[in-house]
Amino acid sequence: MSQGEKRKFIRWDAIHLLDYIVIDPDGSEGRYSMGRTLDVSLNGLKLETSYDIPLGAELEITVGIEEDLVDLVGRITHKSEKAGRCISGIEFIKMSAESRRVFRLYTEAFKKYQEQESGAAENFTGGIQ
Repeated sequence: MSQGEKRKFIRWDAIHLLDYIVIDPDGSEGRYSMGRTLDVSLNGLKLETSYDIPLGAELEITVGIEEDLVDLVGRITHKSEKAGRCISGIEFIKMSAESRRVFRLYTEAFKKYQEQESGAAENFTGGIQ
């Protein structure tokens, strides 16, 4: 599929990206940034960021699929660091029924992409582990 063709789902090279706003403890909007999704489920995701987000912090997250934008709220439930990047586990705490429907499509597309990447890597190595 060429770059100029219309895609049915989110572009594979952008499937990992989302934007978010950290909600300060007083409820006001804090820092805005973008991050990379490492894994997703219907109840949460694993997010890689360039800076540390405090444990328990709430985030307003926006994910785009085709013309749909999904807005949801999540809370940092665990975190770690890898190669100088911050990895945060986020549990969703607020999502509308329509957002959940659209996010399900995002989750399916993300998982399909991971399976394709895994298969390509296995083919490249000839199945050697």
